[in-house]
Amino acid sequence: MSTYTHDTVPTQFVEADGIRYAYRRFGRAAKAPLLLLQYFNSNMDGWDPAITNGFAADQEVILFDNAGVGASGENTPPTVKEMAEHVVAFCAALGLKVIDIVGFFLGGMIGQQLALDHPQLVRRLILLGTGPRGGEGMTFTELSPDEQEDPIKFLLFAFFTPSEFSQAAGREYIKRVDARKADRDHPVSRDSAVAQLAAIREWGLIPTEGRYATLKNIQQPTLIVHGNKDIVVMPINAFLLEMHLPNAELLMFPDANHASHSQYSTIFLDYARRFLNEQEG
Repeated sequence: MSTYTHDTVPTQFVEADGIRYAYRRFGRAAKAPLLLLQYFNSNMDGWDPAITNGFAADQEVILFDNAGVGASGENTPPTVKEMAEHVVAFCAALGLKVIDIVGFFLGGMIGQQLALDHPQLVRRLILLGTGPRGGEGMTFTELSPDEQEDPIKFLLFAFFTPSEFSQAAGREYIKRVDARKADRDHPVSRDSAVAQLAAIREWGLIPTEGRYATLKNIQQPTLIVHGNKDIVVMPINAFLLEMHLPNAELLMFPDANHASHSQYSTIFLDYARRFLNEQEG
């Protein structure tokens, strides 16, 4: 059992195929490690410590920056499929044979791609605020200058609903993600954010045929978590995932926007940890 927490775990580096990946690793090494794949324009510091520390009580947690993100080297690729291959290279460099995945927004897209292309690597999937390839309304635009100028205001708007309850949860969330003071991750560069946005847009393109046909090939147990008022990824996409994935369950939170798992962190963790601990078969 690691004595580190989200706020104290040191950043480490591993090299694979000439690329230096930054990561942080802590928690109880009792079963398959839990790899957390972050949302658009975010680094390791963007994860909510309430979530990471909660998972780390039962399972080893690994945070990492994909290629070109934060403290990791090289350039960020402009497709989800290429991003998934970087995850595979990173796992191989650490000697990880089987992992569980928590993927938030873009990270959830990468998680789906990994489960499709490398099913032997992925044991279970938790998909937060994300959608299927070619989902509904998944045509995303760049942040406006005003949104870029005041990131806290933007997070409160995009991650939480206008209700007093949700905004209060949002302010607590911001305090938690700002609590780590030493060894902070590098900011996401403009070039990396542009490439990530291109990858998300490509993912959102509607196929000419078989729009959701590939989802049937994701056989891993999957927990889908969404807010019923998510303005980033429309809630219909959570229902589409649940409908087309053969082994999925859906947890939909009320009065919740894009960060429903943080707004309802205690309930989410209770449900997610039971899901991860379920016996196979």
